[in-house]
Amino acid sequence: MKTLYRSTENRVWKGVIGGLGEYLKIDSTALRLLFIILLVLTGIFPGVVLYVIAIFVMPVQNSSNNT
Repeated sequence: MKTLYRSTENRVWKGVIGGLGEYLKIDSTALRLLFIILLVLTGIFPGVVLYVIAIFVMPVQNSSNNT
């Protein structure tokens, strides 16, 4: 069973987008670019709020989550 978590290896700031990329099997660089585009199009504030919420909601990857 796949689990969504914050990546400890594929991270730029807190590992939210890296973990999402690993979960969806999508390149995290493409997700980061998409996130930046959505930030600009939505006026920055909603995206930042969602990212901060994700930091607190998503668990951090540990050694037992590695596949």
